[in-house]
Amino acid sequence: MNPKTYICIQRKCSFSAFALIMFFTTNLLAQAPNNYADYPSRPIKFIIPQAPGGGTDLIGRKVAQKLSEQLKQPTVVENKTGAGSLVGTEFAANAASDGYTLMIGGLFNMVMNKALIKDLSYDPEKSFIPLGYISAYSFVLLAKPDLPVNSFAEFFKYAKERPNQLNFASAGIGTLQHVWGTILFNGMGLNLTHVPFKGAAQGYQEMLGGRIDVMFDNMSASKQYIQTNKLKGLSLSSLERNPLIPQVPTINETGVTKFNGESWFALFAPINTPVQIVSKLRTSMELINKDPEFIAQVEKDGGRMLNISSQDQQQFLKDEINKWVSLVNKNNIKAE
Repeated sequence: MNPKTYICIQRKCSFSAFALIMFFTTNLLAQAPNNYADYPSRPIKFIIPQAPGGGTDLIGRKVAQKLSEQLKQPTVVENKTGAGSLVGTEFAANAASDGYTLMIGGLFNMVMNKALIKDLSYDPEKSFIPLGYISAYSFVLLAKPDLPVNSFAEFFKYAKERPNQLNFASAGIGTLQHVWGTILFNGMGLNLTHVPFKGAAQGYQEMLGGRIDVMFDNMSASKQYIQTNKLKGLSLSSLERNPLIPQVPTINETGVTKFNGESWFALFAPINTPVQIVSKLRTSMELINKDPEFIAQVEKDGGRMLNISSQDQQQFLKDEINKWVSLVNKNNIKAE
């Protein structure tokens, strides 16, 4: 064979092979977005990193139900507990980024774990992408019935005059009741003894029995005690009063000290979830946040809707982490 002819044939073969590869590559890329068009085509695993029956579980199951209605696919709720919220959160962080494993997260596991745990097995900002913030709940400073104070200012004066004589309850070391209570009382220059329990229910029992003086707890759990006059509500951690207990002022209103914090919940997916799936889930979450039935249930529980635009969701998480990590370090609060 003529060498020139051989070279020509070789070049044509190489070109044909290259063209064939490019055809299939282009075809696959063109079809890739269509692979997400039918998402979801099977049930979605919905991770709740807390035990059944608590506030996280209740809001999580409500969102799971509404999401199932929106996407026309079942959502399979799994309560993955252990090591606080670490087991479930780590499981979700390591799940496939295909939109079929989602997680209800919140201040507890996306911010406080970062602030309190030195070698955290996941990075809230790098392991997850927020799909939609759901609701936020104020904390209420509660006092036992026979504590001789009826306002936040009176409590401040009473406790200031009795250093190390009063105590405050929490659901355990490292919980929000513990962390926020410590930050609040330190900011007021008060010395109260922390009494951790294995859950907030025990704290309430001890307060009703007169053995615990105060507790800083979530609005959803504490409102019933204030509404029935079983405990005294002294102040709220939010910027605005709550219509369910309108007589209780915000901490900032009192002029005694400054404190602004709300416990919030959001839906998260593992990082690198395809943008088409993220967009679809964010649209679903926006619709859920506008659902009158869902809004009514959140408000009945003492919360408010937390509508944050998609372009601001990552920044909100970053700001919350920076704020509370700084305050936890400043107050030298430890989870151990």
